[in-house]
Amino acid sequence: MIPKPLHLVNEGLAFLLELLAFAALAWWGFETGGNLLVHLLLGIGAPAAAIVLWGLIAAPKARWQVPLPGVLLLKAAVFAGAALCLDAVGHPALAWVFAAVALVNTAVATVDRNALMHERRA
Repeated sequence: MIPKPLHLVNEGLAFLLELLAFAALAWWGFETGGNLLVHLLLGIGAPAAAIVLWGLIAAPKARWQVPLPGVLLLKAAVFAGAALCLDAVGHPALAWVFAAVALVNTAVATVDRNALMHERRA
């Protein structure tokens, strides 16, 4: 288990990454398409779909209790989608940095939560 201060920083970073992912989806959506209606549908719809799925499956108080592999799959899809969106709007370096930080953050959080669960069972 990681020290409490590092745990809090990682959890705060996780929340920031979630918000940035939704913002990247919106940015891409508003930049994509040939007319205003498509811009609005994608700019609002893409992050809205991700937010709803995240709230149902990946949020700390998620409505559905999905096994960890399912939660990690959704997180990977949202974060990878956000990185692809950043690349699509012309920021490949930002996309790679975002993807790397999201990967490390999610890995640390997963290891930390597993250690905490094993400690509580002991």
